[in-house]
Amino acid sequence: MAHKAGFVNILGNPNVGKSTLMNKLVGEKLSIITNKSQTTRHRIMGIVNGEDFQIVYSDTPGIIKPNYKLQKSMMHFVDTAIEDADLILYVTDVVEDPEKNKLYIDRIQRENKPVLVLINKIDQTSQMALEGLVEKWAGFLPNASILPLAAKHKLNVDKVFDYIMHHLPESEPYFPKDELTDRSQRFFASEMIREKILLYYQKEIPYSVEVEIYSFKEDERMAHIEANIYVARESQKGILIGHKGEKLKKVGTEARLDIEEFFEKKVFLELFVKVDENWRDNDRKLRRFGYIE
Repeated sequence: MAHKAGFVNILGNPNVGKSTLMNKLVGEKLSIITNKSQTTRHRIMGIVNGEDFQIVYSDTPGIIKPNYKLQKSMMHFVDTAIEDADLILYVTDVVEDPEKNKLYIDRIQRENKPVLVLINKIDQTSQMALEGLVEKWAGFLPNASILPLAAKHKLNVDKVFDYIMHHLPESEPYFPKDELTDRSQRFFASEMIREKILLYYQKEIPYSVEVEIYSFKEDERMAHIEANIYVARESQKGILIGHKGEKLKKVGTEARLDIEEFFEKKVFLELFVKVDENWRDNDRKLRRFGYIE
């Protein structure tokens, strides 16, 4: 049997369950998950290998209208994911307006590629409402296949894999067969810290924050990680640290536990908070943080 390989890119609006689906398909938590929009900022690849196949999944930021350079870079990740996809998984859910960001839907329709529309969170709706959504999406993307699912509960996720294997092109593998992702340990450590900030802080704080790992040293038993958390204003620094450092300590403790589980070793984690007012609109800093190549 010929070997199959290809790029399966996951697209959709914020908060529809793209990262949850990605993690279920890969079998590892590669993408952080919260109920806030713009949780995913980067394009994150997860690689699944079999004896005669290699699937390179990409989780992408939710589609938005950008207001500053960081968001423009995020949408560039989406644009490149549309361009280099062999298959597109377009994730929606049972509550969002199907016409939201229709320009991207029209663009995907023009692509001569297999498209699977995944209507997520079907456990939160009725059969009648779901049938109406399926009909609407068939009108928007008449050349696509449509599959209702509940990614969180793994309902119909196996059918996504079946669809991918049916449409995956014949190709040699793109990555070594023992690789899980294209991202570094530093990246995943920074994302786990940022996930806790998204979970524990409200309003503008999570969207003004960037995490940079500036020291990562490890041996067989332990990793020593030092990270800077950048915020956009001095007032945000005080909120992030909290009274007597209690809030920052909570972030550090919770992130450390996740990092230890992911790396399968003990971790010593130190966090520092710094103010950088314009990092979201500064090309040099966005390049340093991996948003611009």
